[in-house]
Amino acid sequence: MVEGTAAADRRSGAVRTVAGPTDRVVVIGAGLSGLSAALYLVGAGRAVTVVERADHPGGRVGVYRGPDYEIDSGATVLTVPGLIDEALAAAGGTVRGPRIHHLAPAYRARFADDSTIDVLDDPGAMAAEVTRACGPEEADRYLRLRDWLGRVYTGAYGEFMDTNFDSPLDMIRLPAKRRALAELVRLGAFGRLGARVHRTLDDPRLARLFTFQALYAGLAPARALAVYGAIPHMDTCLGVYYPEGGMRAIPAAMAAALTAAGGRLELNTEVTGIDYADGRARRVRAADGRAFDCDAVVLTADLGALDRFGIHRRRPLRASPSAVVAHGTVPAEIAAAWPVRAHHTIDFGAAWDATFAEIAARRGRGRPMSDPSLLLTRPALTDPGLFIDRPTGRHEPLSLLAPCPNLCAAPLNWSEIGPDYLRDLLAVLERRGYRGIAEHFTVDHLDTPHTWQAQGMLAGTPFSAAHLFRQTGPFRTRNLPRTPGNVVLAGCGTTPGVGVPTTVLSGKLAAQRITGDNPPRTSARHNRPGHVASA
Repeated sequence: MVEGTAAADRRSGAVRTVAGPTDRVVVIGAGLSGLSAALYLVGAGRAVTVVERADHPGGRVGVYRGPDYEIDSGATVLTVPGLIDEALAAAGGTVRGPRIHHLAPAYRARFADDSTIDVLDDPGAMAAEVTRACGPEEADRYLRLRDWLGRVYTGAYGEFMDTNFDSPLDMIRLPAKRRALAELVRLGAFGRLGARVHRTLDDPRLARLFTFQALYAGLAPARALAVYGAIPHMDTCLGVYYPEGGMRAIPAAMAAALTAAGGRLELNTEVTGIDYADGRARRVRAADGRAFDCDAVVLTADLGALDRFGIHRRRPLRASPSAVVAHGTVPAEIAAAWPVRAHHTIDFGAAWDATFAEIAARRGRGRPMSDPSLLLTRPALTDPGLFIDRPTGRHEPLSLLAPCPNLCAAPLNWSEIGPDYLRDLLAVLERRGYRGIAEHFTVDHLDTPHTWQAQGMLAGTPFSAAHLFRQTGPFRTRNLPRTPGNVVLAGCGTTPGVGVPTTVLSGKLAAQRITGDNPPRTSARHNRPGHVASA
């Protein structure tokens, strides 16, 4: 009788949930996934305690503190901010998110020939920009690509991203997923993203702007599945946003909403382990001697640190490339003379395929980029309150990100080479026209693969497992392991994957594994939140 009921549940689309009592839930980690799960859980009537080792919420969307300023320590690109609003509303909606600025352009791209292309989410404005930079025929091709990206995103969202999987067979057993799969096959979504984009666009510069996002999925565009066109669709068509006060304002608002709804947030609390009995987690132990009794646990630890919590992966994983990120300040007068003035600047090198071959190589064959493509983030251009007035003059926060191989691809001693590599990157930028950056960029924090490894991240990358076919969708590490029966995973290593919106979704999906609730899925058609300001 039980087996028959389970089979009926599978046919109806019901997914496995935590069995037994789930009244008290401990969430390990106050990153976006943990806070998202906590908000949905407290809204469903659970007693929720979130434990976080840092002195602030945020996880990979945290904060670094300089001598007289703060700067985002992780992600700087926000897409689909409505997902944040939905998580806040799940807990009662008494706390609103921060004021959101719409970035136009989302990025300004600069190329080796000194040309620039702005990325604009409005189709008419972007077509005009493509016409200016590449000609009217390329603008027509851009509009065709945009339409295709939108259809891939719509086809993938409900049944691949905003959904739980129990088995790859769900894709053929469940009617809604079967229809979505058929539509994606018809669209060519299981071919290669790079090939599809290059078949549509003629200008290689423009093609880069719709394929570099494959790096978020941990792959070169030539290898990424075309279904990951959903990522450039979010970036280039749905809009990029910036919360006033920095990305760190988002987890701060989520944490405030949690405590306002009756949840607990325990900061400065390092979890040392989980006590199990009879196949279930019974309490979460902290380094300060405290213990938190629980009926269920949401664990947001990186895949590289699961073993110490008693969760064992059955197969090895291939990790995404990593990154070197420098955070600091630069005199505003110096930065004002740079060739590009934008919140996000992607400064491309001349190399492209070779760059991905270097940073996404297999074990032991990787190397730092010989002709780097770099991301510069200058948030004070959008949020002037972030400028720093010093006796020596006005300064602005600056972050510089350089993709690099992970520690499996290139087991380099970043503790030794990191500062020299940063000097090399700054010298490259000097030659590209960013005068004064090598001398005047004061770096207060430098993150390398060793930084990420020290935090327990898989192969020293903050981007977790690469989205290979065998590590994506229903094949990705499941958020409800078979054992123990009441521990649910959340975060970028599990369903649905890497990125700010997907990480927020992972918390929602983890909560559903505990509550059994299936609230209406987020519409694939994005609506701006009501608190958007023009940048």
